[in-house]
Amino acid sequence: MLKWILTLVVAIFLLGIISPHLARFIRFGQLPGDVSFRLRGRHYAFPFATIILSSLLLWLLSRLI
Repeated sequence: MLKWILTLVVAIFLLGIISPHLARFIRFGQLPGDVSFRLRGRHYAFPFATIILSSLLLWLLSRLI
């Protein structure tokens, strides 16, 4: 059990480091279907298409492994 928790913590840590660089490369949050707007000086983003695309990619990756 401890090995799985440690693996999960390390994976989340690495994902946190890699994701900003990867986001610039694949235009994370800027796909057609992603909604963003300003309201009262705040910026709100709803990346619907990006979430669906990343979910499909993770599902395919899990099926291959």
